[in-house]
Amino acid sequence: MAGMSDADVQGQIAHMIAFIEQEASEKVEEIECKAEEEFNLEKGRLVATARAKIIEHFDKKIKQVELQKKIQHSNLLNASRLQVLKHKEKLVNNLFESISSDSARISQDDAQKYRKALTDLTLQALCRLLEPRVTVLVRQQDFQLMQSLIPGIQESYVGLTKGKYQVDISIDEQNFLSADLIGGIVMTAQNGKISINNTLDERLKHIGRQMQPQIRGMLFGPNPNRTFND
Repeated sequence: MAGMSDADVQGQIAHMIAFIEQEASEKVEEIECKAEEEFNLEKGRLVATARAKIIEHFDKKIKQVELQKKIQHSNLLNASRLQVLKHKEKLVNNLFESISSDSARISQDDAQKYRKALTDLTLQALCRLLEPRVTVLVRQQDFQLMQSLIPGIQESYVGLTKGKYQVDISIDEQNFLSADLIGGIVMTAQNGKISINNTLDERLKHIGRQMQPQIRGMLFGPNPNRTFND
């Protein structure tokens, strides 16, 4: 810097310093802008990731709640169906108990009807067995009645089988059917190897099992879930 005065030198240095400071300031501003831009981008990415996780979390929660509601609804529906079925079953059982009570009065109050019922039940069992010798079990209160019916039953049996079969009927004098039964007989043959339960109670149960779908239909209407009625 020969030929330059001190003032010129100082002015030149000041000018260079100002230029450097300007460059530095611009560089700092550029770095700050870039840093802020990168910060905003990273913040946006983190916020988007967090938002996606939150949405996913709440979606799972919503699905869990919906599933729980469906399970609860299904459980309540099944419980209500079971209650309805229990009430229906109770009504059907009450109906059969009523029928059983009415049938019990036949043996108690209508001797003629019960004589015929006992005769028919015995003949039916004989025709199913077709055995030459049978033993009949009855209620103790029916013992004498059964004794009086045997000759007529034997004669009717010969007629029903057109004389091809005859039968010797004996009554078990040691063992009796429960007095709680409505009536009827249990018939055995071949030393007890073959047995037919032809009590009125068993006949009612058999009829009840066969007619239960029809009875349910009459009481409660057709079952929408049943495809076939047979």
